Amino acid sequence: MKTWKVPGMLLLPVVVSMAAFFIPLEAFGHCDGLDGPVVAAARNALETGNVDLVLIWVQGKDEGEIKKAFQKTLAVRKLNPEVRELADLYFFETLVRLHRAGEGEPYTGLKPAGRDLGPAIPAADRAIADGKLEPVYRLLTDRIHDGLHEKFTNVMSKKNFDKNDVEAGRKYVESYVTYIHYVEELFDRATKAVHGHTSEHEEGTGHKH
Repeated sequence: MKTWKVPGMLLLPVVVSMAAFFIPLEAFGHCDGLDGPVVAAARNALETGNVDLVLIWVQGKDEGEIKKAFQKTLAVRKLNPEVRELADLYFFETLVRLHRAGEGEPYTGLKPAGRDLGPAIPAADRAIADGKLEPVYRLLTDRIHDGLHEKFTNVMSKKNFDKNDVEAGRKYVESYVTYIHYVEELFDRATKAVHGHTSEHEEGTGHKH
């Protein structure tokens, strides 16, 4: 079967903007996990007594509520280990709830540690930790290339249909529309990323997960 190669540099603007497009919806629970970055920041803040370590995860309008919850938690967690665990959990839930609200997303409770988040989020986090983007770049370019190649191959295989075969023509149109929409969405997302265009929701948060 013939294959079509897409030059890597042509995919660069697309790759930068497409992480959210390919990550499964359930993976957006990254920041509500007990092993996620928000709870990690909360643990660090409680151990050091520095509330500033968690304020970056909420909007300015929610700082007051977080500071109050933080002080209550610090006071109560000194009583005994059992109370400390409950107090910490209360603070984790408050912080994650307000963080999610700042994203415009519902709070559905803290998720257990060790969940399968798929390949994209762990790779993105490792890139920040290691200071190396290449693994994420390869992950996304491979995914985009495979999707584009599959849809292009499909439409090409149906292109030369018998003009008198209406059913074959409909199958070609279906694959054509799928291919065109895929390319269009890739281009639109890449263009918005390059020109700094974001939705009102994205402009209001600055840290969508």
